[in-house]
Amino acid sequence: MSDIKNGITYADAGVDIDAGNELVERIKPAAKRTARPGTMAGLGGFGALFDLKGAGYNDPILVAATDGVGTKLRIAIDTGNVDTIGIDLVAMCVNDLVCQGAEPLFFLDYFATGKLKLDEATAIIEGIAKGCEDSGCALIGGETAEMPGMYHEGDFDLAGFAVGAMERGQDLPRGVAKGDVLLGLTSNGVHSNGYSLVRKIVERSGLKWSDLCPFSDGTLGEALLAPTALYVKGAVAAVKDDCVRALAHITGGGLTENLPRVLPEGLGAEIDLDTWTLPPVFHWLAEHGGIDQKEMLKTFNCGIGMIAVVPSDKVEVARHHFAAAGHDVVQLGQIADGQGVSYRGSLF
Repeated sequence: MSDIKNGITYADAGVDIDAGNELVERIKPAAKRTARPGTMAGLGGFGALFDLKGAGYNDPILVAATDGVGTKLRIAIDTGNVDTIGIDLVAMCVNDLVCQGAEPLFFLDYFATGKLKLDEATAIIEGIAKGCEDSGCALIGGETAEMPGMYHEGDFDLAGFAVGAMERGQDLPRGVAKGDVLLGLTSNGVHSNGYSLVRKIVERSGLKWSDLCPFSDGTLGEALLAPTALYVKGAVAAVKDDCVRALAHITGGGLTENLPRVLPEGLGAEIDLDTWTLPPVFHWLAEHGGIDQKEMLKTFNCGIGMIAVVPSDKVEVARHHFAAAGHDVVQLGQIADGQGVSYRGSLF
């Protein structure tokens, strides 16, 4: 065998295994803070273990959800403000799980970049751990992929995978009926959908992410990076108390497309747009984008991040659970004969 001259290492090719190992050590304390009943092992194994019986389930059905945060990532990357984007990632998965009636149990993340920057990656995963902690969900594993040549310098991508459980027969939606009341849980901003349109509107406005925000305190970038609200704890409490018949996470497609997903054939939803105040960020987007009401309702959450379908005799009980978890609750309307969502009143 001939001598190999000028040999190169994996690090020379752009992949630093030592940095990856250091990242795992850095994030172990954050992951440990998310431990809950059922958690069996820490980070570092080839797979992650979870004990359903230890979590208190007798006859469980597993529910899984996966998602990302869309082009909101572009704002985080361009501003260097990555501390909360991990919360968005968790929220997009676990808020979907509770709509099936499931309690989120554990979460795994996938973080990919061209060149691993330890401080940045640590901040991102600390945010993921914060989202898990606030959802009662254990961060039990994940993957960090350093792939030179696959991403432009400074870019990265995020995806998440959550698993939850419920006892057999407790899935949602269940028993939605005419006359049920619609309770809206308010959002804290655009959340994680519609950002391709948001970025186009900002570009048209001539503003930069570092400019003072015209509709809120701080910079425009900071305002638009407000992390997606986590609705898990209030929703899980309401489901366990049997006071909700359906939950709809208002994501891409807005109120118009998401609420009908939980309604049976022959029933629709009537919503009074005058029952809540459109948050300033949506006024600004509508004005500078020239967006009409119909498009706003089909694109953005418009200030309502989750809708609960509640029997009329359990409205106050459901309100209590959501309010106890820190959510502002608005009575939006009711279930009626028909299909889809009909609106009265005006957003503006």
